[in-house]
Amino acid sequence: MIGAEVNIYSHRQPFLINPFLEKFTEETGIKTNVVYATKGLAKRLKAEGKNSPADVILTVDIGRLYIYDDLDLLASIDSDILDKNIPQNLKSPENKWFALSKRSRIIVTSKERVDEGQITKIEDLANEKWKGKICSRPGSHVYNRALMASLILSLGEKAAEYWAKKLVDNLSRRPQGNDRAQVKAIFEGQCDVSIINNYYFGKLKYSEDPSQREWAKSVRLIFPNQGAEDRGGLVMISCVGVATSSNEVKQAVALVEF
Repeated sequence: MIGAEVNIYSHRQPFLINPFLEKFTEETGIKTNVVYATKGLAKRLKAEGKNSPADVILTVDIGRLYIYDDLDLLASIDSDILDKNIPQNLKSPENKWFALSKRSRIIVTSKERVDEGQITKIEDLANEKWKGKICSRPGSHVYNRALMASLILSLGEKAAEYWAKKLVDNLSRRPQGNDRAQVKAIFEGQCDVSIINNYYFGKLKYSEDPSQREWAKSVRLIFPNQGAEDRGGLVMISCVGVATSSNEVKQAVALVEF
């Protein structure tokens, strides 16, 4: 499709997406134009309305995705390829969005200062024995909002609120930084326990920066709530959808299918 283009609004980071987009253009001839932003894209798309140039939306988490869905900014698309390859539980019932990847929200602890088996559930972080020993990124971040939503669903609103208050009581410092910063804080002794997405550990473990590899060596990973009778840990999804404003639906669907 020489001369064809598709415009993307992306919450995903460029280094994750660009290699894929380059391969897509190489194989299809369709040029991609990307607007990268961590927030505000849904409001922008809504304000632009039918005049929006956006064709494809890439979200980093369900916490971003539901905003697009609630504002009816995603079109329903028909695709035999997507129907065949995406399980029903990982796509919208109306085929408005499709999951591309999954990640777990897990617990990390100091290998030196926390014994193995002391923490097995996310609920354990409310125990007063961890007072002054937990660090976290801000609770307003979509990852932590998704975790809180899962606890409300599992425990009920009152119990989840109680857990959140007790967790805050146990914090060693003001919430700050990203997930990698929490592992660094454990390495430096600022805290003993934190919550991160599992792939951040891999980024640290295989980093070109030797100091970051040392951070990874200092922590133990815990996939919480894995008991035989327990509910399991939180698994989040990143998703893709086609904007209702798209004037290039054929090319947009081709990218989603790719």
